[in-house]
Amino acid sequence: MQGLTVTGQNTLVFVNPGTNASLQILRCWASQYGTTTSQQLGIQLNTQVSGFPTLTSVTPSQLDTSDPASKIVGSTNGAAGTCGVNASAEGSGAKTILFADSFNNLNGWLFVATPAEQYTLPAGSSAGFGIYLVSIPNSTAFWNAGVTYCEV
Repeated sequence: MQGLTVTGQNTLVFVNPGTNASLQILRCWASQYGTTTSQQLGIQLNTQVSGFPTLTSVTPSQLDTSDPASKIVGSTNGAAGTCGVNASAEGSGAKTILFADSFNNLNGWLFVATPAEQYTLPAGSSAGFGIYLVSIPNSTAFWNAGVTYCEV
């Protein structure tokens, strides 16, 4: 997610493992540019079961271009084997908080999992993984967010 206007309190990034590979969550981030007004915001890493968020479709990018293409594809519906960003609707599925934190929008937020802290979503899981912005930002423009994951 790069330079997007968020709709308020919403899922910034959502990725749902398919049936072919488990996902290990390695790194998550969120940041904003275009404002100098400081605000403390709540953020969560969570899982969500169906109904999933309504998203903007995005194609995952590779860290190593010699790797095979991701089994995850961009989609707007959050279904198994898909990913998307910047939810316009959260869906009715229950969210389970894995990690809650807060950050200042002028500094940004970064979660880097040590091996013992990596969240793994098994292949065929009924839940997807999301970065959820708990607090509504004063400035909704120019948000960046992402998840680095490994397919195992």
